[in-house]
Amino acid sequence: MASNVSGTRHHGTGWEAENPWAAGWTVAAAVLMIFGGIMAVFQGIAAIAEDDVFVSTRDFTYAFSLTGWGWVHLILGALVVAAGAALLTGATWARVVGVTLAGLSMIANFVWLPYFPVWSIVLIIIDGFIIWALCAPRRESRA
Repeated sequence: MASNVSGTRHHGTGWEAENPWAAGWTVAAAVLMIFGGIMAVFQGIAAIAEDDVFVSTRDFTYAFSLTGWGWVHLILGALVVAAGAALLTGATWARVVGVTLAGLSMIANFVWLPYFPVWSIVLIIIDGFIIWALCAPRRESRA
């Protein structure tokens, strides 16, 4: 492994973060994707079962049925878990899919705010971090 003046490490193949912190954060983003996806699956199951944990508000602009939102979170959560697992294996396509799914998750959690406000805000922040970590500058490695 060679290192240049700016601290970028180059391996024989693939991509590596320009900043060593970004590489570590990518793994953290993958773990957060898996954890967040599992939590979204549980959140979806609770919403489908019409659990009493959720607040019901009237006259909300983006009003959907609780069951409908449950299915959205269940499906999106399962996709996020799969993309996070693929990201841990080093799949390049998982970065693009991860950014896309984190963006969709941000939107879904924004619209979910009236039902579970604190959790939605936390997940919006985590999704923002995931997007940053997956979009961190990278350079193509040279042998």
